[in-house]
Amino acid sequence: MAKVQSNQLTDVQLRQWVRAGAPVAKSDGGGLTFTLSASGAATWILRFRHSGRRQEVTLGRYPDLTLAAARLMATKRRLALAEGINPADEIRRAKAHRDWTVRELIHDYRELVLTHLAESTQASYGRNLKRIENGMGAMSVQSVTPLDVVAQIERVKAGWVELFTLWCALRGIFKHAAGKRLIVTNPCAGIQLDAIIGKRPEKRVRLMLSDDELRVLMNAQMKEENLLAIRILLATGVRISELNSALSENVFLDEGRWHIPSSKTGAAIDIPLPPPVIAWFKTLIDIAGNSAYVLPAHSNARRAQFGGDTHRAKDSIREAIDYWIERHSPAIRRFTPHDLRSTMKSHLRQLGVPRDISEMCLNHKQPGVEGIYDKHTYFQERLAALTTWTEKLTKFQS
Repeated sequence: MAKVQSNQLTDVQLRQWVRAGAPVAKSDGGGLTFTLSASGAATWILRFRHSGRRQEVTLGRYPDLTLAAARLMATKRRLALAEGINPADEIRRAKAHRDWTVRELIHDYRELVLTHLAESTQASYGRNLKRIENGMGAMSVQSVTPLDVVAQIERVKAGWVELFTLWCALRGIFKHAAGKRLIVTNPCAGIQLDAIIGKRPEKRVRLMLSDDELRVLMNAQMKEENLLAIRILLATGVRISELNSALSENVFLDEGRWHIPSSKTGAAIDIPLPPPVIAWFKTLIDIAGNSAYVLPAHSNARRAQFGGDTHRAKDSIREAIDYWIERHSPAIRRFTPHDLRSTMKSHLRQLGVPRDISEMCLNHKQPGVEGIYDKHTYFQERLAALTTWTEKLTKFQS
């Protein structure tokens, strides 16, 4: 077999062809070819046969890949070919496992993972993914070390819960990277969060507002819709998120029933509505006008963000409470919307409502075997309990 002639090109020729700008395809021998496109892109291509088929791969751009470097790369590919390794497969594999930046990883995580999580998780993770992107976005995923992860956490000045969420987001994206085989070892492995931000603070003890405080609250000087929302929260014991996102179509005023769909915080439940609560709901729905929500968003920015009609932000009632307390200094302890649940539960017990009924009023799952087999909704029993409680509340109204 005749020896294949190689090293047919020179650097002088390459520079002349590039200056001329005319399309060319010149062989250096052994399948290595210099090509120049009409647009002026100069490229090295290796042509070869594998499994009886003619194939080719692009080695790189000239002059980034010099003539000498192109010849060396072509020689390595030919040696691999002699051992049965297809150079095209090698290059495809290298492209598939290229090094990503953290910014690219976060983008992929948002599309493939984050969109399938709960809306509240998307919001909390989303905030922290932006922090990670700002702090580490340009870094190579493969170059991130545990020290970088610790530094990212230490850079953020926030409370314990928010830093814990940041930690969860960091673990999430690098678990995603490991799953895609972009990294072999997760840089979050072995890190002890307690050593960085300390132990979780003791949980805040929930309040039980006294009768005197309830009298002040039931007559609070605030916007009518905020006061009505607080009264409904207090009378029904629902979670703030459940009232915030409530649709008017789920409030059946003629039946005295509010249907709350299932969510990650609890199973679906029908809340009995005593007459005063029905009246409060009716006023709120009238105020809402054409909105589908009981508590629609007032902010143009929020409506634009969610594409039109949407409910109020989750913190709006808490902010209204804080504003009222700061402006009016009422004779009442500072409280949160969640404290209204504990207040209702405590007063129900004082009013003689059985513990299991008071728990059901809060949509708490019963423990043990009873919780598994007892499917009775106790609607009438809950209605009686909430009616007794609402009668006490309305006595405080001026």
